[in-house]
Amino acid sequence: TQMFATGFLPFSAIYIELHYIFNSVWGPRIYSLYGILLLAFAMLMLVAGTVTVLFTYFHLNAEDHRWWWRSFSTGIAVAIFFYLYCIYFFLQTGMTGFLQCVFFFLYSLLVAHGLALTLGSVSFYATYLFVNYIYSRIKAE
Repeated sequence: TQMFATGFLPFSAIYIELHYIFNSVWGPRIYSLYGILLLAFAMLMLVAGTVTVLFTYFHLNAEDHRWWWRSFSTGIAVAIFFYLYCIYFFLQTGMTGFLQCVFFFLYSLLVAHGLALTLGSVSFYATYLFVNYIYSRIKAE
């Protein structure tokens, strides 16, 4: 359930922009709102880091100290949602032909992999800073 929640919340921040981007890359439309795209990407990074820190805090309160890979897997969860959206978009379009399908799915997989690494790194780094901060404030007597 954590993978679903940590993947769905950041993905919902970029869902609408993905529709416009996919229509411009794979369709006849032209995308010209690059400032909004940058804002959506920054919001995605912020939401992914915040959600990961929140769930890490819940796990640390439950005395579960294994947060390293769990924090990185948030980016992987968002990438899984992204790839599922790619499949949904593909089914909505009329793409036919073997080469076109392979081209679409391999490029989508490549972008999903890059998104997983980027968001995983951002989430891990945000969680790392959070854990260092809270444990530096503990007073041992």
